[in-house]
Amino acid sequence: MGALEIFGKITENVGKVIVGKNETVELAVISFLAGGHVLLEDVPGTGKTMLAKALSKSMELDFGRIQFTPDLLPSDITGISVYKQNKGEFEFNKGPVFTNILLADEINRATPRTQSGLLECMEERQVTSDGVTRKLPEPFYVIATQNPIETSGTFPLPEAQLDRFVMKLSMGFPDINEEIAIMERFENAEGDMLGKINAVANVDDINAIVAEAEKVKVSNDIKKYIADIIMATRKHSDVASGVSPRGTLALYKCARVMACVNGRNYVTPEDIKKLAVPVLAHRLILAHSFAGTTSQEQIIRGILDSVEVPTEDFNA
Repeated sequence: MGALEIFGKITENVGKVIVGKNETVELAVISFLAGGHVLLEDVPGTGKTMLAKALSKSMELDFGRIQFTPDLLPSDITGISVYKQNKGEFEFNKGPVFTNILLADEINRATPRTQSGLLECMEERQVTSDGVTRKLPEPFYVIATQNPIETSGTFPLPEAQLDRFVMKLSMGFPDINEEIAIMERFENAEGDMLGKINAVANVDDINAIVAEAEKVKVSNDIKKYIADIIMATRKHSDVASGVSPRGTLALYKCARVMACVNGRNYVTPEDIKKLAVPVLAHRLILAHSFAGTTSQEQIIRGILDSVEVPTEDFNA
């Protein structure tokens, strides 16, 4: 199967349990294929956990879940060495982070010390404990969730950690027709919607898409277009700190994957426009502390409107 067919099968499969959120599902899969992680910011009950589980089942991957709480310790995430008296030595017990798809539920409820336990895992795909470095399974993908409304007893994610999420997405509430469809699907599935979906791809399929995406051409004009957008975030009067080079590479990688799963071997400006807000907005540190996520998104959209769009033949 080609990248377009595999991507279509995965998103269609997830769509059997996630109603009316095709764009969010597609962006989540693109993030995964680009080797990044996703932060889902939404109110409880909108399907964040269901999305993570459906992705793991669709791609025949191991799934792990951590419920973040104020008393959670870094070792509860990464694992801990336990002394085995019968062996007379310490033995490392792996934490839940040793999986393929990890749901970090309500990540902002843990202390900064515990949140930092994920930094090495997300960036280096490894865990260092007692001076020993252990590689995480491949692929490794974090879907973290947080509630944007309830802030009591939470610890905002530091900029260094936010920057490690390739995209920040929101499921949002369904409309009335989607709400009815959810009830009908639940009724037909007799309460077990996840049990009705099977794997439609495996690690080999994922690796094939990744390899194909790396062959996608990015013209000099598109590279300059990306750079112009990034530079505009750093010069914006309402932004204290613009997008980092990590953000530049995230947009570049995601654009190649988006082109690949849409059956093209070249990136277009439309790819960049579709990805700019979810990939870049959460990386902006605004000059006015009272400004929220909406302002960050508005700034990126304003930049897209002001930056000159290249018009060459990108398939040349």
